[in-house]
Amino acid sequence: MGVLRDIALTLRPGPEDPHGPLVPMLVGLTVLTGIVDAASYLKLGHVFVANMTGNVVFLGFALAGAGSLSVAASLIALGSFLLGALAGGRLVARHSDHRGRLLFAANIAQAALILAALVLGLLAREPLGEGARYALIVLLALAMGVQNAAALRLAVPELTTTVLTRTLTGLASQSGLVGGAGSQLGRRGVAVAAMLLGALCGALLVLKVSVAAAIAVALALAAAIAIAAGALSGSHAAWTRS
Repeated sequence: MGVLRDIALTLRPGPEDPHGPLVPMLVGLTVLTGIVDAASYLKLGHVFVANMTGNVVFLGFALAGAGSLSVAASLIALGSFLLGALAGGRLVARHSDHRGRLLFAANIAQAALILAALVLGLLAREPLGEGARYALIVLLALAMGVQNAAALRLAVPELTTTVLTRTLTGLASQSGLVGGAGSQLGRRGVAVAAMLLGALCGALLVLKVSVAAAIAVALALAAAIAIAAGALSGSHAAWTRS
């Protein structure tokens, strides 16, 4: 029952939650991450646009001569993500006094970049040419850099929207089975499930429909979260403060 309660509070936080509605919105962004990484890995040349740990590893593989991986694609993704994070950092600095406005501004920027990627995906023919693939990598990695900069500043525990290694480590190492304080299975489990759901949906869309279909769903999520954050940007509740 405790786990089910934790899951319910993650998806619909109570008034006592210090992070308020940020929690379900970051869960939504975690789903978005799974979608765009599925699209980029399966259709843009075995590269991630959100998971930079994977790209650093892929870059090493590519430099070693692994035939299915591209040095250029990995470097483009890494560089674009860093530029997006830099832009996101400027947004964070501008809206650091209100977490709702911060998330709203970041999601507007992210949605604009994903919209540009969607337009390109609709115009390009599959299989995608090298130029179209690289352009999509740039736009999506920029968008995910902005998202990660915002998520880092919001600092909602277990909801980085991208990295799950620490989340999974906590599930095991802090479990009551090993005398830990508790694995927080509810929130951590929701984060893992959200990424898995996004990856599954993204993979099904790119494999059964098109890469543009996956990007369209990602855009819908980003837009919905931007609308929700915008509606809450006038709040002065405790969760809005850093």
